[in-house]
Amino acid sequence: MINNKYFITGIGTDIGKTVISALLIEKLKADYWKPIQAGNLEDSDSHFIQKFTNCKKIHSEQFKLTEPMSPHAAAKIDNININLNEFKIPSTIYPLIIEGAGGLMVPINDNDLVLDLIKHFNIPVIIVSKNYLGSINHTLLTIEVLMKNNIQIKGVIFNGDSNPETERIIVLQTGIHILGKIPTIEKITKDSIIHYSQEIHIS
Repeated sequence: MINNKYFITGIGTDIGKTVISALLIEKLKADYWKPIQAGNLEDSDSHFIQKFTNCKKIHSEQFKLTEPMSPHAAAKIDNININLNEFKIPSTIYPLIIEGAGGLMVPINDNDLVLDLIKHFNIPVIIVSKNYLGSINHTLLTIEVLMKNNIQIKGVIFNGDSNPETERIIVLQTGIHILGKIPTIEKITKDSIIHYSQEIHIS
């Protein structure tokens, strides 16, 4: 099996990165890794993946921070030093979905952003976008930053209610490939995750 590894980033917070990660896990039969979990340790993103997917392996978070805030601030509260060079992608024979924290410009320490973590991993990025007033700007800015940093973009997945004109202009402006358009999933179950994973087109 091709050992695909993808970093999942969003155009902001509450975009649905974890749900999209779950769909990608089912589609690719992939492992999952959340390098930094900030807050919600009893109901983390890894717990979500464990509950709603058939994920073969959920790799342990490298940093578990107690407060639901920017990793750099949460780490200071917990007296933890997040060093970019300490991050190492888990070894696996399966595809791997790596879920980021927030968007590209979220700081993980005083010097490094999530963007720097992606450059450190040197793997393609999948962008999760969501249609709302301002999402065109946020999506185009995300794409521009990745391109300027010579980071490979696998494509974008639109999550939630569709807006064809928003999606059209983003593709027109950037040439980005749409990997899927996922409607709002009213009730998340293992079956619904499996069902909607078929709406993602990736190989």
